[in-house]
Formats: sequence, structure tokens, C-alpha cells
Amino acid sequence: MKRTVLALLITIAANANASEQPLSVLHDKERNRAVPIEIQSPKTNSHCHAKKPCPVAFISAGYGVPHQDYQFLSETLTNLGYFSVAIRHELKTDPPLSVSGNLFQTRQENWLRGAKTIEFVRTKLAPSYPQYDFDNLLLVGHSNGGDLSALLINQGKSYISGLVTLDHRRVPLPRNINVSVLSIRASDFPADEGVLYSSRELKTYPGCVIEVPESRHNDMTDHGPIWLKQKIQRLLGGYLKGQSCSTLKRRLTT
Repeated sequence: MKRTVLALLITIAANANASEQPLSVLHDKERNRAVPIEIQSPKTNSHCHAKKPCPVAFISAGYGVPHQDYQFLSETLTNLGYFSVAIRHELKTDPPLSVSGNLFQTRQENWLRGAKTIEFVRTKLAPSYPQYDFDNLLLVGHSNGGDLSALLINQGKSYISGLVTLDHRRVPLPRNINVSVLSIRASDFPADEGVLYSSRELKTYPGCVIEVPESRHNDMTDHGPIWLKQKIQRLLGGYLKGQSCSTLKRRLTT
């Protein structure tokens, strides 16, 4: 009898713990594709409800970087009330990212696939989380993750209201007055021509481009130096609080 009760208690505890765990893999039936994700809820989400939903951010990893390696971004987002979803875009069965030719052309397959994945994740999660706002998404992407995020916005999707890129280099930033943009730049590689805003365009579009001195492209993950992660967190936090580009640039030096 004691063994039966103990087994029952273990089963109940296991089921309870399992129910508290967020989904880690979604399955896209249309493409027969697994989509690994990591969900983190706002630190204080008691005020989130369907009539007044809390904001949502999708984090797209850089090529070859695990989607769980952006905890410093998720922490900033959830501390500010965001529902954070980190997405892995590349699987072992996918073709490798092109490194030759006209990269804007040869990487289209990867970016288009990533854009479809973002759309799929939104469509899949939105009905299950009515307390969060999937109609005004913030997209955050490092490197190739920023490229595919920008590509999706450039397709004219109306459910995206903001974009933050960490040193993406190939796809032009949105020229769209309805999408606010923060592009945090490393200092070791330049972006391709036409990717960033010109000085004239910065007067037209709600964008801010900031280079972090002495920073490296590959260091913009959890494995980068503490000082760099702190600067990125400070910029991201200020952007989400609505601070002006000039204010953000001043914060970079403090």
C-alpha cells in the first residue's frame, strides 16, 4: 500500500512539473519541420490579460549559435514585461549558409526559410497565449538572425512594430515609418552597402544605429565579455523605454 501511494505521488509530481515547463519544440506540419524554441514569461505577468496584453519579442539566433545562448537579451526583455521566445532557425538537415558569390542572393533560401519560421511560431503560439500581444511583435536578431528578421519586415508584415539587430550585415533595415529600429553594431566588420540608414534616411525613419567601440561581431552572445553584454542590455532597455537615439548614444559612454 505504501509503495502504491508513493508511486502515485511521484507520478503526480512529475506531471505537475511537466505542465509547468514551456514548449521546447514546435512542429510545422506543412514543412514537416521541427522548430526548437525557448519561452520565458515576463518577470511579473499578473497584469497580462487578453484585454490588455503584454508585449512579445522573438529572438532569432545568429548562424551556428544555439538559440538558448541569448539569456542576457531574454533577461532584459522579461524584466521589462516582455514575453520572450528564442527561436532556432537552422537544423542539421538544412543546407549550409552560403559563403560565396553575391551573398544577398545566395542566402535568400536561408532567410526566406527563417521568415516562414517566425510566421509559423507566431501563428502557433498566439492562440495559446491570449494574454500576450502577437499583433505588435518586436523582432530581435543577431547576425543572420537579424538579416532574416529584417527580410520578414521588408515583406510588408503588419504585425511587426519593432526591430533590434545585433550587427546584421546583409539585409537592408526596414524603410518603414511604422517600424521602429535599433541596430547595434560591432566594430570589426562593416555592413554591406545600403543595409544601414543614410544620414538623410535617419531624418525620415524611426531608426537608430549605434556602434559599440572595440566590440566584435561574434561576441554578441552570452559567451561575450560582460562589459559588452551590459552595454547591449543598456541600449536595448533604453530603446524599449522609448529613449531617443541621442540619449541612447550618451548612455553608451556612461
